[in-house]
Amino acid sequence: MKYKRILLKVSGESLMGSRTSGIDPQRLDDYANDIKALHELGIELAIVIGGGNIFRGISGASKGMDRVQGDYMGMLATVINGLALQSALEDNGVPTRLQTAIKIEAIAEPFIKRKATRHLEKGRVVIFGSGTGNPYFTTDSAAVLRAIEINADVILKGTRVDGIYNEDPEKNKEAIKFDTLSFDDVLKKGLKVMDTTAFTLSQENELPIIVFDMNNRGNLKKIALGENIGTRVYL
Repeated sequence: MKYKRILLKVSGESLMGSRTSGIDPQRLDDYANDIKALHELGIELAIVIGGGNIFRGISGASKGMDRVQGDYMGMLATVINGLALQSALEDNGVPTRLQTAIKIEAIAEPFIKRKATRHLEKGRVVIFGSGTGNPYFTTDSAAVLRAIEINADVILKGTRVDGIYNEDPEKNKEAIKFDTLSFDDVLKKGLKVMDTTAFTLSQENELPIIVFDMNNRGNLKKIALGENIGTRVYL
């Protein structure tokens, strides 16, 4: 196995499947099965999940809503997704813990670094909800922050496309895919991997990022076993 401890970043939008909003139960079950396959390899896995399938704070702000209130609503949306993923994983026999940056003791543990690490060491999948707990920070930033805090070996960013391209492959079929990129390459080429705060934090902490197609079944396991899937960004 190439990695001992992984931080998986899943967008909220990916949970929609073919829907226009909300959660597709089949997509959720597919993800749970792929995560289970990774768990069965003995890999320690933490997950940060977005909330864009339910609510995006920046979208609300563009329509006149207070940005801070909107961001907190988005954080709560990530908790809903975290609960859904937790349920799907436990239905598939995978022990999990949901931790949140905002205290919601009735449904989740508060985020505590040492406790999260202990859960991972005991073979539990840890889901981190509510982003960083602060407005103006994306779940990409939360993913990098949590990955650094738990000493993850890599961040796997699951998307709808199979890597990083020079242009949007959904709009341009001639777009060119990169197999590997340095952090400097990403900056020089002006490529969009994560928001600037998250990307800079990852670069400064020498934390590699792999962008891959989360919807292609089996990709998670292939990456964990060392196959060249998606695009790897390294120092």
